[in-house]
Amino acid sequence: MNQPTPAIVAQNAVRRLPRLALLLLCLAYILPGFLGREPWKSSDMAGFGYMSALAQGRSDWLHPQLLGLDPQVPALLPYWLGAWAMQVAPGWVAADFAARIPFILLLALTLAATWYGVYYLARGRLAQPLSFAFGGEARPKDYARAVADGGLMALIASLGLAQLSHETTPALAQLSFCALSFYGLATMPYHPLGGRVGLTLGLCGLGLSGAPAMALLLGLGGALVDLLDPDTPRAGGRWGHDRWSILAIAMLGAALAWALDQFRWRVQLPDSSWQEWRSLARLWLWFSWPAWPLALWTVWRWHRQRWSRHMALPLLFAVTGFGVSLCMDGTDRALLLTLPAMAALAAFSLPTLSRSMSALIDWFTLLFFSGCAITIWVIWIAMQTGVPPRIAANIVRLFPGFVPSFSALHFLLALLATSSWIWLVRWRTGRQRAAIWKSLVLPAGGAALSLLLLMTLWLPLGNFARSYAPLVHRVAALIEPRGCVQVHGLTRAQIAAFQFHGALDLHATDSSVRCEWLLVDIDARATLARAVNMSEWTLRAKLRRPSDDNEDVLLFRRLPTSP
Repeated sequence: MNQPTPAIVAQNAVRRLPRLALLLLCLAYILPGFLGREPWKSSDMAGFGYMSALAQGRSDWLHPQLLGLDPQVPALLPYWLGAWAMQVAPGWVAADFAARIPFILLLALTLAATWYGVYYLARGRLAQPLSFAFGGEARPKDYARAVADGGLMALIASLGLAQLSHETTPALAQLSFCALSFYGLATMPYHPLGGRVGLTLGLCGLGLSGAPAMALLLGLGGALVDLLDPDTPRAGGRWGHDRWSILAIAMLGAALAWALDQFRWRVQLPDSSWQEWRSLARLWLWFSWPAWPLALWTVWRWHRQRWSRHMALPLLFAVTGFGVSLCMDGTDRALLLTLPAMAALAAFSLPTLSRSMSALIDWFTLLFFSGCAITIWVIWIAMQTGVPPRIAANIVRLFPGFVPSFSALHFLLALLATSSWIWLVRWRTGRQRAAIWKSLVLPAGGAALSLLLLMTLWLPLGNFARSYAPLVHRVAALIEPRGCVQVHGLTRAQIAAFQFHGALDLHATDSSVRCEWLLVDIDARATLARAVNMSEWTLRAKLRRPSDDNEDVLLFRRLPTSP
């Protein structure tokens, strides 16, 4: 006999995950990537540069520019948020940290919207587990909460989320507003006003964050999901009302983005070569791990409910995100937008997993993240003590000029996180075996552990390897007093770094300003003669960013004019 649902869940399998534990997990994932570090290359630094230009009045708010260069990702709202935060922050708050504050909130919003979106999808009639003949099945709200906990942990465990969700770039804003749109569509049958507000903010925010076409596609697709959902007529007797609201909101978001000139044609299909597609496949496999195997299992086990909202809505967001990524040469920043939907699909696999599959996930996760933690600790010990000598020698070779430093606070935080991981492993293997969210506890905890260890033990090395500060300080030491510098061929991130770390007054070579110094990216030497009169300049130094052989810059000084 065909069952109406593949989920067979008893009440004892949806026991409550302590809210404090879930909150601490979210904080351990959100905060380490934003606190204590410098702006890193290259998108993070470039994004901060545009925010700083807006905050200081050096750019038009409707057309952000950095020395005449438009952003690589045409967007408005992310740069506005960072600039507003810099303007209202008190003077004792560092400018780069002030710009991160809205993005901390955006990542928190992403996690919250994903949880509530999955929760309301799991409340649907066709998403509920099978009713038992003599009772004892999971209660609807308890079941939905347990599935939502699993969805949130699946999102945190996704490997591709770690770096891009902790940068001050439009990618994080797009992710957050995409998750908010997901929440709005999921909750609309239960809370029409809240759902419409969430969807409006989500689609309009997505459109102003550089993804207006995707916002329009998600709005149109959301209306189609509402049309095909078998539960729609049961949603409060409002048959047909929601889909027209969704269409109206989608048109509103598209009109707003169009009025602010946010629609840009950026389609670039990947090459047809085998190497290109193999590279894309590798990206897709690791980026959404471990959510994608569970998502595929969900699609297989729940295929009879494929038109139900709890299946169709995540599939809409996932397929749209993958399609946009493919049309943009496989960029991982578009792939990032699929993660909330992939996490939702992964969550609905939990009620259908066998005990052997759960054990396989646990053992793989335990070995993988324990290995990562051990590696991070061993390399940190080598940096501090020189033992093991081979590892210490490799660090010196790869990062010449790096001087390790010890932070008691970072050490204690790393020690606490490692101890918590050990306790979590013992807890997982000894208790709570019936909870359906148990299979994602170790993946989420391991992802948070690895991120926290990297951003504490390895933070000095990360700042040295991924920051432009060492290069900028070497250049600025030759320019005394620091003043006017013309630049040629520098990237957006390099321009922002020299303005922020070096407090240099930069000007393009085609400006009317006459400066004493000229800074050139070494890859732009071929076009330098067409930009300036080289007979007026003499090479003063060739400088290299210590941890990168491919970012040399040339420093020229203007020759003194004859009396």
